[in-house]
Amino acid sequence: MPFGALIPALQAGKIDFALSNFNVTEERKKLILFSRPYLQNDISALVLRSAAAPAAPVSAGASLSAPDLNGTRVAVLLGSTHDTYALSHYPNATLLQYKTPSDIILAVKSGKVDAGIYTTETLREIFRADPSLELKGGVLFSVPVAMGFNKQNDSLREQFNVFLQDIRQNGVYRDMVDRWITRGEDAMPSISGTRANGVLRVGVVSDKGLPFMIVKNNRLVGFDEELAERFAAYLGKEIKTSDMDFGNLIAAAATNKIDMIASTLMITPERALQISFSDPYYEIGASAFVMKTGEAEAVAGNDAPGAAYSFIQPIVDGFQNNIIKENRWKLILSGLRVTVIISVLSALFGTVLGAGVCAMRMSSAKTLKTLASVFISLLRGTPVLVLLMLIFYVVFASVSIDPVAVAVIAFGLNFAAYVAEIFRSGVESIDNGQREAGISMGFTRLRTFLLIILPQTIQRILPVYKGEFLSLVKMTSIVGYIAVEDLTKAGDIIRSRTFDAFFPLIMVAILYFSISWLLLQSMAYLERRTDPKFKRIKTAV
Repeated sequence: MPFGALIPALQAGKIDFALSNFNVTEERKKLILFSRPYLQNDISALVLRSAAAPAAPVSAGASLSAPDLNGTRVAVLLGSTHDTYALSHYPNATLLQYKTPSDIILAVKSGKVDAGIYTTETLREIFRADPSLELKGGVLFSVPVAMGFNKQNDSLREQFNVFLQDIRQNGVYRDMVDRWITRGEDAMPSISGTRANGVLRVGVVSDKGLPFMIVKNNRLVGFDEELAERFAAYLGKEIKTSDMDFGNLIAAAATNKIDMIASTLMITPERALQISFSDPYYEIGASAFVMKTGEAEAVAGNDAPGAAYSFIQPIVDGFQNNIIKENRWKLILSGLRVTVIISVLSALFGTVLGAGVCAMRMSSAKTLKTLASVFISLLRGTPVLVLLMLIFYVVFASVSIDPVAVAVIAFGLNFAAYVAEIFRSGVESIDNGQREAGISMGFTRLRTFLLIILPQTIQRILPVYKGEFLSLVKMTSIVGYIAVEDLTKAGDIIRSRTFDAFFPLIMVAILYFSISWLLLQSMAYLERRTDPKFKRIKTAV
């Protein structure tokens, strides 16, 4: 019937209820009863497009009040649809690509860029906690999102589609949307079910932001996380999440490192070439945001004379917000442990392998010398990050292996290439007459090396070895590229929650310095123990 006839029909008893996208208003409440709301509508204006200047084609949901960001500095997420949109629609803008959403927020707040582009729903949640930011114009575009799967794992994709249809029908999906997106809650429900059918490996980005995914009290929460956990329970599997950079998700799914991507993955033709998408489970928008005018002026003039400033209070507040709140110190301790484990194991593996390569390099066999030379040249000429990615995504593409083990292998191989040359230069620095003297005294070549050459070599190479070891410790900060939650990643997760550019970075820097200092003292002690002068002084005393 015509829309205007619905309420009279209800009042006259001609129909039992009206179902027609019925907006709840105070006037209508006086005439009829409303159920609980089942959907929230946005109202938009519509005009005829100008024939003289036709608008550029964009996805459904584009706003007529979209801002013109040409000539400005714009922050976007690397590898996202926001990145692609900005490249095509703002050719005269300076685009700065960041790896994490928290970096985009901080870039806007610190004045490094004029505007940022990110998911509309997440921005609204951020604005509730940070009123210094605001949207610039309306929604730029909207795109359906889905789960991503390996193209060879179509059965799992079909299972998710059936699961999604089930929760849409039984009301679970509507309840999730109402809790996470409409009301803005941030508490995960208890999801029951058996977990006897194996493991579901899920790739996520922990700092996507609410309502989709964050880390709270050292666990993942959000709409995407609940959806993934419910799917795992539906399959009877234990869920194992891998926290990755957004740009690595598709590569991880394509190489079967994970079974599913659960990170509000927008459906695009380019991504569909690499992975398979499930049925869409939501549609999200993208918007530009800026600092409010008054806030931007305050940032620009924060050095004005006469302003009261306390040095201690920001430190106390930063410690409370970044360390104590939500038990974030546990993230730091966990990341510190992983960093130390990778550093120590990589050094041990690299030292043993480097000694073997050094022996091959100094061998009289031409084949062994050639192989060792190629190994050293190849590993020293390859960036550690590239080596790490190659081993994880190519060498072990079809193997289920712990990313920490991959990190140890990659850093160990790189360390071995440098250690082999350090060892060789140390051995060759010993006068050949000492070898001849040892052999003439009746020692075998092996005993001559172990008792005469090696102690002197260790004492000579320790200063260089020490520096290389400290470089290894600092290089481990890139392991987040393969979903290892080390010290740097822990700092990134905290920044994604607090948007504090100062405290997490300084804290991580201090911890790396502390690790390096302790290792430096240990190596210095070993250096003294192998120094003949130290031994003579100790004996004399």
